[in-house]
Amino acid sequence: MSTVTEVRWHGRGGQGAKTAAVLLAEAVSEAGKFVQGFPEYGPERMGAPVAAFNRLSDEPIHLHCHVSTPNIVVILDPTLIKGPQIVEGLADDGVVLVNSPRDPSELREVLGLGGGQRVFTVDASRIARETIGRDIPNMPMMGALLAVSGIMPLEELRAIMGQQLETKFKGKREVVEGNLKAIDRAIQEVQGA
Repeated sequence: MSTVTEVRWHGRGGQGAKTAAVLLAEAVSEAGKFVQGFPEYGPERMGAPVAAFNRLSDEPIHLHCHVSTPNIVVILDPTLIKGPQIVEGLADDGVVLVNSPRDPSELREVLGLGGGQRVFTVDASRIARETIGRDIPNMPMMGALLAVSGIMPLEELRAIMGQQLETKFKGKREVVEGNLKAIDRAIQEVQGA
């Protein structure tokens, strides 16, 4: 990364958008990159729309504002794609990653993406239910993001994520294992158009 890569996460309270942005920031920082990870708070209740942001770079980052021109938009709740602001400001060569079982080409039309913009889908909710037993799609979406973005080598980031999850879920080995399986499955199952 020689420039700043900006990521905007959209989800609903309880889906883990803030947690994903923070974990990504910590992992990228541990790998020696410069990073920012922060949420945008509104009504803080379960199910309310939320946004979180990342900036990643090899160089120090001097921006201290919301991400308005993201390179990558990650959508944890597919019901949010109906709002026009969801892809607002997306770079001409940007990426949209959606938690959905739908075909990426179908969502390309729904989102009104331009020719250079790419859309990827992964059924992160299904993966989360099957691996961790709850519909919390943030870790499968993290895996899919890593697979489609090239932010950093998958094996390196997965190892760092494993350490972070061990710390976050001390003594809950099954939760850590489930989240790592969710990341791995999403890496394999993400589709693009």
